[in-house]
Amino acid sequence: MRVILSTILILTFVMTATGQTATGDYGAEFGKWHQERMESLRSATGWLNLAGIFWLREGENIFGASGSNNIVFPAGKCPEQLGVFSLENGNVSLQPAAGQEIRTGGAVISGKTSIFPSDKQVIMEHGPLRWFVIKRGDRYAVRLRDLEHPALATFRGVETYPPDTGWIFRARLERTDGKKIPVTNVLGQVNMMDSPGTLVFKIKGKEYRLDAVEDDGKLFILFSDETSGTETYGTGRFLYAEIPGSDNYTALDFNKAINPPCAFTVFATCPLPPAQNSLPFAVTAGEKRYGEH
Repeated sequence: MRVILSTILILTFVMTATGQTATGDYGAEFGKWHQERMESLRSATGWLNLAGIFWLREGENIFGASGSNNIVFPAGKCPEQLGVFSLENGNVSLQPAAGQEIRTGGAVISGKTSIFPSDKQVIMEHGPLRWFVIKRGDRYAVRLRDLEHPALATFRGVETYPPDTGWIFRARLERTDGKKIPVTNVLGQVNMMDSPGTLVFKIKGKEYRLDAVEDDGKLFILFSDETSGTETYGTGRFLYAEIPGSDNYTALDFNKAINPPCAFTVFATCPLPPAQNSLPFAVTAGEKRYGEH
């Protein structure tokens, strides 16, 4: 989903916003990035196939297709009772119902098995369904995927603004050791997230600042702008950038601003842009609004 800009592209296209439509190498590179982004949304680990998020209560949580269960999985995709999740002081285990086959890592789960916490995420399978446990604050939930989800068949891609090299900026990371910033998610929970510092960039000589956090070896920026809620997703968008080297400079490519998962499903728990990351102008680059979630 995230394609690293080559050194040549960074040197060629890091500039102020001048409205230059992308052509040549950058247009091709952006097209490849966009195609990979669409494929990632459709993939088995993408956001389009989410079919539920079920918050666990302390103790036993019976799950399956029956409406009388604590957790109701999609009808026709599993038996009425598939098993039991047990939440005990932050530990989650699973017990398959008698005669029911649940797999993880290709092996059939036999008896009561601990599934969270774990060094590696435990993904359970039954038919087209896949699920795993997530933690948000002090709450635990089962996140469900359906590899036959109807949204996969109806998805036609995400519209973007035309790629424009004028929306690529040279940004300096103003490092701050030990910095944390509060980030609120759609559940109203506030998480103090580690921040390597603030990205500083200029448009037509005016300086702007965006606080960054780290995610999967990248700088991760949550931002909103004057298109948010009209042409682009209501709460804002996400942007990734390379972590800079010793010179503290990186490229901010707003052409690769993406919708948060909440644009595609009601079963995501998206972080929201912090107030200081609200840009006072319209970022007419990147992905446009998708859906009404």
